[in-house]
Amino acid sequence: MSPKGHTAKAVMVLGTTSGAGKSWLATALCRWYARQGLKVAPFKAQNMSNNARVVPGLNGRMGEIGSAQYFQALAAKRVPEVRMNPVLLKPEADTQSQVVVLGEVDAALSRMAWRERSALLKPRASAALHELMSENDVVVIEGAGSPAEINLAPSDYVNLGTARDANAACLLVTDIDRGGAFAHLYGTHQLMPADVRAQVKGFVLNRFRGDAGLLAPGPEQLQALTGVPTIATLPMWRNHGLPEEDGVFDRATTGAGLHIAVVAYPHISNLDEFQPLRQLPGVRLSWAREPRDLAGADWVILPGSKATAADLAWLRAQKLDAAINSHAGPVLGICGGLQMLGEALIDTQGVDGNAPGLGLLPLVTVFETQKLLLDTAVAFDPLDGPWAPLSLVHARGYEIRHGRTRAHPAFEPPRVALRNAEGEAIGWQAGLGGRVLGVYAHGLFEQPAVLQALFGQTGRPLEAVFDGLADFIDLHFQPGKIAGLIA
Repeated sequence: MSPKGHTAKAVMVLGTTSGAGKSWLATALCRWYARQGLKVAPFKAQNMSNNARVVPGLNGRMGEIGSAQYFQALAAKRVPEVRMNPVLLKPEADTQSQVVVLGEVDAALSRMAWRERSALLKPRASAALHELMSENDVVVIEGAGSPAEINLAPSDYVNLGTARDANAACLLVTDIDRGGAFAHLYGTHQLMPADVRAQVKGFVLNRFRGDAGLLAPGPEQLQALTGVPTIATLPMWRNHGLPEEDGVFDRATTGAGLHIAVVAYPHISNLDEFQPLRQLPGVRLSWAREPRDLAGADWVILPGSKATAADLAWLRAQKLDAAINSHAGPVLGICGGLQMLGEALIDTQGVDGNAPGLGLLPLVTVFETQKLLLDTAVAFDPLDGPWAPLSLVHARGYEIRHGRTRAHPAFEPPRVALRNAEGEAIGWQAGLGGRVLGVYAHGLFEQPAVLQALFGQTGRPLEAVFDGLADFIDLHFQPGKIAGLIA
C-alpha cells in the first residue's frame, strides 16, 4: 500500500478514433511499468462494450467491468476490481444502453438522457480514480473514442475530465494503416481544449507497414506545428494475443484444420473469449452471418448475446436457424446461445423478450430482473459424442446473465453436462450422438485444461502475451520516453 496522501503518476492513452489502439497500448504500459517494480492500476472512467468480466465488487458482491480493463489489471499483476472501470455501458440498441455503475446495473440511469446521466456519473468515476491514485504508484488510463468530440466536450468526463482530474501525461495514438494519420493527430490536438492539449507529451503512430524512413519529414513538421514529438512508430502486429476491444474482428483466421464458425448476431457479447481459438494452430475461426458461412464448418458456436430474443429473431430472418438445425457436426451454445438452443424464452418482466427457441435442447429459459454475476470453478460431467473429451475436466468460468434455465417438463430431461462449484447444473447435452452442448460458463476456451482436452494443446499463456506487449513497446518507443512519462 502506498503511503497515506500519496498520489500516483498518471499516464493516459488517448486516441484519434475508436479502434486506434488505445486498449492494447494501455495494457502494454501496465505490464511495462509493473515490470519496473511499481504498483500499477488501470483505469477507464467509462467503457462502452458488451465484452465484460465478473470481478470483485462492492460490499462483498461481484460486479462487472469491461474486458479491456480486466486484461489491463492482469497485465499490471493486480486483481481486477470495479473501480478500474466505474462506468460500463452495455449497448442494447442503437440509442439505448444498460448502465453499470461500480459493477452493478443502475436501472434509473439506464433510462436517463445522455447529458443528464453524465453529470451524475462524473463524480462516481472521479472518486474511483482518486482512490486508485492514492493507493498506487502509477495509474494507466485509457480514454474513450476521441478527446476532440467538440459537441460533447462540456460533458466529457471520460477523456477531458479524467485527463484534468489525474493531471495525466497523455499519449495520442492514431492508426496510420487507415491513412490520414498526420491530419488525425493535428486535427485532434488542435480541437482539444488548450489546458488538456498541453498535457499531450507524445504522438504514437500505430499499425505502420513499410519503411519508417519514408515518414520523414512528417513527424518533424507535425512537431513544428504542435510542439509535440512523435515518440513511437509501432509496426503492424496482428497476432499480439489480446482480443479486439471494439466489435467483431472480421479478419477470419485462415488455413487448414478444424473450422469453427461463430454466429455473429447484432448484439453479440463476450466475443473476446474466442481469442485463444484465433491463435491456436490447426484451428480456423470465422464469423457467420448467413447460411453459406456455415457451409463446410466443422463446429458451429452460438455465442453470448445482450439481446437474446432480438438476436434469435435476426437469426431466423437470416435463415440461419435452418442451417444450424441441419448442421451435422457439433453445435455449442454459450449463455445467450444456450438459451437460443432451448425450446422457449419466457419474459414476464420486460427484460429481454419472449420467443420460441431453436428446439435443439429440451430447456426453457425464464428471464429475471436480477442479473446473476458469478466467477466460479466448474466441472464437466461424463459426456459422450463429440464432446466426450471434456468429460470430468475441471476449469474456471464466469456467468453474466438474467436468464434462469430448466428442463422443459414435456420432454425427456437432457444430460447435465456442466456444474458450478455449488453443484448447480449450468450446462446440458442433447441431440443425435450428443452433438449439441449448451453451457452458461463464459471463458472456457481460455482454460488450458479445456484447450488440451479439445485440441491437444494449451495455447499461448496470458503472461507471455503481456510480456510480449511490454517488450514490443520497449523496442519501438524512443529510449527513455516511457519512463519519462512518470518522471
